[in-house]
Amino acid sequence: MSRRAFILGGSGQIGRAAALNLLEAGWDVTVGQRHGEVPPVLAGRVTVTVLDRDDDRALGDALARPFDAVIDTVAFNAVHARQWLTLQDSLGALAVISTGSVYLDDEGRALPEGARYPVPLREDQRRTPPGGTDYSSNKVAMEDALLAGARVPLKILRPFAVHGPGSRAPREWWFLSQILRGAQSIPLAFDGESRFHTTATANLAQLIGVALEQPGVHVFNAADPDAPTVAEIGQAILGATGSAATLAPFPGPPKGWKGRTPWSLEAPLVADMSAAAALGYRPVTDYAATAPALCAALVAQAQGKEWLTAFPGLSAYPPQMFEAPPA
Repeated sequence: MSRRAFILGGSGQIGRAAALNLLEAGWDVTVGQRHGEVPPVLAGRVTVTVLDRDDDRALGDALARPFDAVIDTVAFNAVHARQWLTLQDSLGALAVISTGSVYLDDEGRALPEGARYPVPLREDQRRTPPGGTDYSSNKVAMEDALLAGARVPLKILRPFAVHGPGSRAPREWWFLSQILRGAQSIPLAFDGESRFHTTATANLAQLIGVALEQPGVHVFNAADPDAPTVAEIGQAILGATGSAATLAPFPGPPKGWKGRTPWSLEAPLVADMSAAAALGYRPVTDYAATAPALCAALVAQAQGKEWLTAFPGLSAYPPQMFEAPPA
């Protein structure tokens, strides 16, 4: 008899990758989400349960029949954690997506504050205090609630600069928008050497699948096998699109919006993946390998649309970052 998995947020970029991975491993997959549509790649292959995850009763009804595993891709705070603690008697195992932005450096600085992390960055690095109103502190509160109360096998995964099909906020659009505008030269701050470790959704899904096979409680970084520089990311995108544009790195920080990319960090953020490797995880792809298909899909998705309509998640960034002239 096939094992049963429930994925909350099954149509998002992480959820669809996790669903595909589990389907290929022989699981029966149910996705819970606000609407009844799923990506074509999942159509006819998964069961869809329409619900609002903030409705405790609806979530409980969805799990009236126990599942061997639940994967929550849209848990953001301690309230969401407590939902699973209440329902954990219906779960064989629980995997929850957190974020690599929970970490502080040794001086207590967070990622937006110019953190200078140890290289590589391990899972036992100090974290931002829970209880604030920002995204990262809420994720920490979620992690802490689960770690304190889980009685089932629990896996907390911390991805970094996520990339993959179905993103509402693809960082790649920074390069693609300039290529489509006909840029001949694309400036990059910090000599193009910024490193913000990437996370392919296919690799994250593979790690979820491996982790769910293990008993106990684990916290994992989730990142690609390499940590490409922003110049290497740019070259991969230029190659994927056949663009004749060149990169123009310059020293120091961005000059206004010039050279300011979604990966532009002064100090490197490179995740240690040895904990996942010790459990038997092996990555299935890297950034360069995913770039051609991803770029083609993003260009097609944006065809004939305003970029914020095509990728509404990019509203989290200042619009000038994507609208500024290429030089």
